[in-house]
Amino acid sequence: MSAPFGEPVLPGFRPDPSVCRVGADYYLVTSSFEWFPGLPVFQSRDLVHWRRVGSALDRPSQLNLDGCAPSRGLFAPTIRHHDGVFHLVCTLMDGPGHFVVTATDPAGPWSEPHWLEGEGFDPSLFFDDGPAGDGRAWFTATRVLDEAAGRTEIWMREYLPGERRLTGPEHVLWSGSRPGARWSEAPHLYRIGDGYLLLTAEGGTAEDHSVVAARAEHVTGPYEGAPGNPLLPPAEGPVTCTGHADLVRTPHGDWRAVLLGVRPGSAVGRETFLARVAWDDGWPVFSPVAHTAPRRPLHDDFATLSADWSTLRTPRTRFWTTGDGLRLRLRPERLGERAVPSLLARPQEQPDCDVSTELRFTAAAPGEQAGLARVLDDDAHLLLLRTAEGLGLHRGPDVLARVALPPGPVRLGVRIRGLTHTFSHAAPDGAWRDLATVEAGFLTPLFTSVQLGLYATSNGRPSGNHAHFPWFDIRYPSPR
Repeated sequence: MSAPFGEPVLPGFRPDPSVCRVGADYYLVTSSFEWFPGLPVFQSRDLVHWRRVGSALDRPSQLNLDGCAPSRGLFAPTIRHHDGVFHLVCTLMDGPGHFVVTATDPAGPWSEPHWLEGEGFDPSLFFDDGPAGDGRAWFTATRVLDEAAGRTEIWMREYLPGERRLTGPEHVLWSGSRPGARWSEAPHLYRIGDGYLLLTAEGGTAEDHSVVAARAEHVTGPYEGAPGNPLLPPAEGPVTCTGHADLVRTPHGDWRAVLLGVRPGSAVGRETFLARVAWDDGWPVFSPVAHTAPRRPLHDDFATLSADWSTLRTPRTRFWTTGDGLRLRLRPERLGERAVPSLLARPQEQPDCDVSTELRFTAAAPGEQAGLARVLDDDAHLLLLRTAEGLGLHRGPDVLARVALPPGPVRLGVRIRGLTHTFSHAAPDGAWRDLATVEAGFLTPLFTSVQLGLYATSNGRPSGNHAHFPWFDIRYPSPR
């Protein structure tokens, strides 16, 4: 690697990227874990500027996340295109396992899942339909051998695209670049010249994350590791945890890779970065792509609900309405339970941002609450909530600060600077007043990321009440 990675091409909660190209268009998908809709799909013409075109799993019939624990759910998808059809494979952890969904348009609709045999996670597909290929397709995945030691192996079986199923014998391809290698995972196969390249991650998804490669004359192996493994070693500096790479060739014949990385010191979590790929004696050499990442301020008046808003787990009934701002129905479910609370959230895209909304809500019964949420998962969140007692800043069962409020609308805000969070409030036309500042190191993510959300609950009791949010804003401070 010639220089440290800088800005992500997809900022905020966009881990485990996979990419394919069809003509001039690139399509990319990332993990989504316990959030619904599942597996966001993006489109780009230059691999730098992306727009979301939908989600592969956007119907409750496709995705059952009932009771899903934090950082479980949907792990590490792979997207590929073959004979006019997009095939997307993924693993539903703590569920039936591997599956494939298909579509002729990446914006959807995608099919119901076809469940596939086999253990593990991080599935991938390889269509050997190049000039020297035999037209067969292959499914690879990672299997755990010893979780305590982080020992895994990469296995493969033939995939029948028309029937959406696996067939034939299993082949074990790889177990790491050296004896005792930890967490060899995220396999992707490619035909390079007259042989096959296996690209994997190694070292775990934290600071020891790296990219290794191996080659074989035949797709089933045996595979021989690159002399310089890891080809993308553990990163140090402004971006760490780089790995989980997927290669794609441009229309001009150049190669690029998407991969995940982390900007430390914030709650943004794992994001998607871009690398230029050169070749040295048939092995890939990764070099970051320099670009200017735009800051995308947001003003959402909820004319509709954009695809960037998610729910925790699969909603069986719709608890929100849009058109006149966002209205959330108070329901008994609450954060802290393995349920579907009345919460809509979106990823934080930058380490520093200013978030605000207006809340119109009056508690009609004890326990009714509504307001602004900073949510990592069920167990880690900060909530700025209006209740019958006034406005309180909550961390789990603890109230960190409270202030009385007059009846009527109130603006709620949080200034986020890395892991420092300052919560504030204001009358609709008044000046902002700080309520409390929290050093939120407990919101540091591993697999997922902190989300910015709007939340309402009746805390275990039936309610006919609603919370009304006319708008929601995200702004970015001037560069230092």
